[in-house]
Amino acid sequence: MLDLLDAIDAHDVRCWLDGGWGVDCLLGEQTRQHSDLDLVLPRPSLEKVWAILSERGYDVIRDLRPTTLALRDRDGREVDLHLVDATPDGGGDQVLQDGSTWHYGPPVAGCIDGRSIACASAAEQVAMHQGYEPRPVDIEDVRRMAERFGLTVPRDLRGG
Repeated sequence: MLDLLDAIDAHDVRCWLDGGWGVDCLLGEQTRQHSDLDLVLPRPSLEKVWAILSERGYDVIRDLRPTTLALRDRDGREVDLHLVDATPDGGGDQVLQDGSTWHYGPPVAGCIDGRSIACASAAEQVAMHQGYEPRPVDIEDVRRMAERFGLTVPRDLRGG
């Protein structure tokens, strides 16, 4: 994950984490294995990042543009690019599949292995975990964030 972020950063592309790695970044440590890397990416940077990923052996597995583009390498590592249009607040608006938009606020600083990394805020992460049937890891991610940041766990994410 860090190697891939370094490669993207070397091309002067601004992006930030969300999803499981975004949660761990907020918590300052890797708490679990991750099936993919979710990156919030301004739409104009897509071609550059796609080329970086292609050079590293990633192929498209799911093309749901303008919302997301997911790629996987030969070793099964996945990257899910959440495409946004930059907004004046430093965040971005993502066009969802139903035509509505999700607003990402400006990224905050998190940390993995002592390294500062931009990521979605804890409040946004909790909000993103709603509206679908949560997996046990989702419930645990939300619990950890709520505990660390003093957030209320939504009823549908409290688990059994």
